Amino acid sequence: MSQKTKHILVIRLSAMGDVAMTVPVLRALTTQYPELNITVLTKALFTPFFRNMNNLTVFPADLKGKHKGLFGLYLLAQQLNKANRFYAVADLHNVLRSQILKPFLKCRRFVTINKGRREKRALVKGKEFKPLATTHQRYADVFKVLGCPVDLSHPDFPPKAELSDQILGVIGEGPQKRIGIAPFAAHKGKQYPLESMEVVIAALAKEYKILLFGGGKEEIAALNKMESRFKNVVSVAGKFTLEEEMDVISNLELMVSMDSGNGHIAAMLGIKTLTVWGVTHPYAGFAPFHQPEHHALLPDRDQYPRIPTSVYGNTYPEGYERAAGSIPPETILKKIRSVI
Repeated sequence: MSQKTKHILVIRLSAMGDVAMTVPVLRALTTQYPELNITVLTKALFTPFFRNMNNLTVFPADLKGKHKGLFGLYLLAQQLNKANRFYAVADLHNVLRSQILKPFLKCRRFVTINKGRREKRALVKGKEFKPLATTHQRYADVFKVLGCPVDLSHPDFPPKAELSDQILGVIGEGPQKRIGIAPFAAHKGKQYPLESMEVVIAALAKEYKILLFGGGKEEIAALNKMESRFKNVVSVAGKFTLEEEMDVISNLELMVSMDSGNGHIAAMLGIKTLTVWGVTHPYAGFAPFHQPEHHALLPDRDQYPRIPTSVYGNTYPEGYERAAGSIPPETILKKIRSVI
């Protein structure tokens, strides 16, 4: 690619974890190709993910408001066309919405992610149990087609954020190392049993400051209940903006997460991340960025041989909803202590 400035529109609208997974790739892209200008089309909520990145701006899509439906996508395309002239469009989402949007855009070059749907179908049907390309690599492959191969092997992470007095007033100050725990997932089959996670929290709270992450009324209520039961445990759920939560996460010693968004946010910030898996599996390509294979704690496949039952954890046979519970709390504690 020549040194002449070229403008690329990157489309990745949802979900939170998938958008977070674009961040290390785009950070590497903008660092290795400083002559590029990047516009990321995503939900306004996710704008903080892309802070402190050179030559990158976010164009917020209001998919439940003015950009809803066919006419809304047409309006979105017109707004993009008016504000920018794109050299290429990199579709990192590849869903009906992005496919509808692209013909309305004034651009001649479109490259779409290969999600490997056939390979993933074979994986969840038990035909081929082998590691597939990571989602991060699939994102990077899109830019390779555009003449910008991205090296992800030596990532550059943002510096630790300075915590405000407001944040410190909630989480507390002191010399104790902070461990984040995000015990919830979008689907029950991906979640570690709460009663077992409480065993982990109770043990860790004797040595570390534990910060609990989550969202939504039910999760916030459950995390507040945990906070009230244990010393050295603070729930940050519902107390901060996403950007403030990112500041907190950047100051963690370790994040313990399910196969869910908080794990990807921690990893994109360069924080050590342990993931606890249920009916999904890292082989599908959704492990957090730049984490060693042994940072994934997996259920007993002798007991649950059909894992992974789906790519996203939304379908599973009866009885598999507690698959993650086959990982003893002692195993999680041992792994945490070895990593720290």
